Amino acid sequence: QLQLVESGGGLVQPGGSLRLSCAASGFTWDYYSIGWFRQAPGKEREGVSCISRRGGSTNYADSVKGRFTISRDNAKNTVYLQMNSLKPEDTAVYYCAAVVQPMCVMSTDTYTNWGQGTQVTVSS
Repeated sequence: QLQLVESGGGLVQPGGSLRLSCAASGFTWDYYSIGWFRQAPGKEREGVSCISRRGGSTNYADSVKGRFTISRDNAKNTVYLQMNSLKPEDTAVYYCAAVVQPMCVMSTDTYTNWGQGTQVTVSS
């Protein structure tokens, strides 16, 4: 019974930065690995990054590696996605998702709990 709420999206210029937050409610938070996904118009949802249940392991899509950083604060029941050097290609609805696994993967069908999404638009 985990609920996820994303925030922090918005309009940003190319080269700018945003930090997305995924806030969770539910007493089972510590059981979950968390993934960030995005979906642009006309495209399938793709994995962006994920973090293991204790934050010790992370994965990134090649397209965002070196620009995005995922982190986790279990005390605050929150996962963050720091996005730097944003490109127009990063424009999408970003979702966080959770799965009861100690490690994380970026396959959409692995995740069982999803937030509502937050829009990120990178444009001049």
